[in-house]
Parts: sequence; structure tokens; C-alpha cells
Amino acid sequence: MSKDCDQKCSACGEDCAERKEPPKDLLEKPHELSKIKKIIGIVSGKGGVGKSLVTAMLAVTMKRRNYNTAILDADVTGPSIPKAFGIKEKATGNELGLLPTRTKTGIEIMSTNLLLPNETDPVVWRGPIIGNTVKQFWTDVIWGDIDYMFIDMPPGTGDVSLTVFQSIPVDGIIIVTSPQELVSMIVSKAVKMAKMMDIPIVGIVENMAYFMCPDCEKEHQLFGKSHLEEIAGQHEIDILARLPIDPRIATACDKGLIELFEGDWLENTADILEKLNMSGDLSS
Repeated sequence: MSKDCDQKCSACGEDCAERKEPPKDLLEKPHELSKIKKIIGIVSGKGGVGKSLVTAMLAVTMKRRNYNTAILDADVTGPSIPKAFGIKEKATGNELGLLPTRTKTGIEIMSTNLLLPNETDPVVWRGPIIGNTVKQFWTDVIWGDIDYMFIDMPPGTGDVSLTVFQSIPVDGIIIVTSPQELVSMIVSKAVKMAKMMDIPIVGIVENMAYFMCPDCEKEHQLFGKSHLEEIAGQHEIDILARLPIDPRIATACDKGLIELFEGDWLENTADILEKLNMSGDLSS
């Protein structure tokens, strides 16, 4: 037993003599017809920082590089991925399992909004039901041959995040944050949870980092000076990208045209994900 043991055996991976319950492999197998190579979770310590936007743009960026991509929308109570892609049709299924919906360019998506009668219907479910729903998106959906699956996580570090990290073999996470003073808390929460669950951190994406004035062509930091370099250095993680405040991106999401966004902000992140695909881990 470690001297720092908190007696919470269910959340501990140590196999010690004092363990109060036998260790269990909680990982769930995907559908037998699914073949998923790499899984990246998109997380944040709070809501409203653009996590779903980054998830959608990463999937589009990797699809443009001719990879088969998919999005598992784990934000069950606040799903926004179908809206960003302009998906109106519902998910279907057969005797073998659920079938994800495909976007115009072929990105596979599964979200609660694709199962509800109306996309505006609220999801008023308790935590265990939400967690089981996310798990079923992994076990019961026929994803097919996928190079990169992106999981749009709910904000915070609650039940669903724990379910995803324990049930799905996530290869790494990308932390999304914004320039406000809360950035330190946001990043710290996500980093600590990743370390607790022994999941590699790919890096940080800062959303709403600046506004590029179309008249003077200068960058303006509307939320004040960013402290991202300091925070990233403190936790020894990489800054992957800074996304601007761009009305064109918001318009693309509102109109369901995120697949048409223009910008190379996530190309460096895509390079790193390609390296992960070839090497098998982030340290290679």
C-alpha cells in the first residue's frame, strides 16, 4: 500500500495486498464489426470554451488528409456536433447494431440528438443512464474501419468522463481552453484527471485566443493577455494551436457547414496525430 493511499480502491490501479476489492479490467470491447485505430478525447475543465468546435474541426482536418474519421458525441445532455455538420436525419440500426450517421464528406457521427424524436428535446437522465448511453455508443455502434475517432467529452470531470476513460481505450486527450483568468483552473483539472486515469496528454488548444481586425490587420486580445505559455510550462504540456475569434467559423457552425471552414490552425495538431498513428504512442 502506498503511503498516500486514500482507501478508494475502486479508483485505484494498484494491485496491493491491502486492496479491498479485486482489480478489474473495465475496458469494453467495441462492436465486433468496428475497427478503430486511434481514439482522441477532447476535454475541458469547464463548458463554453469551444470543445465541440475543436472536435468538429479536428475531424474535418483529418478527413481532408484522407483518413477515415468519426466523432463519438459523449456530451449527452448538450450535444452540438450534429448541428455543426447540418445533420437532420436520424441514426438507424439493424439486427447487428446501431449505424452512425455520415456527414457530407463521410465523417461518421453518433450523438443523442440523432436518436431523439426532436433535436430540441431535453435529455433529463440521471448519471448512470447517461454513462451507459455513452458506453453503448462504443459497444453497440458499428463504426467500421476508422483511423481516428474523436470523443467530444462533456465539460468537467464527472461521471461521463470517468466512464469514457475507464471503458474506452483512449490514446490521448486534447485540452481545450480560453484566454480568461480561469485558464489555470481549467487546465489543471483536466491534467490531474488525465494523470489519475493514466492517459497521455497530446497538448492544449486555446480557443478565442485573438481577433484579427479586417481593417488594420492586427491581432487584438479581447480577453486580455493569455497566460497559456505559463500554464503549459507549469504542467509540461505542449501548446498545439490558437484559434481566433472568427465570425466565419460561427456562421459555418450555425449553418451546419463546418466541413467548409477555411484555416490552417489545426495543421500542426494533425501532424502530431499522424505521428501518433504511425508510432503507436505519443512518446515516439
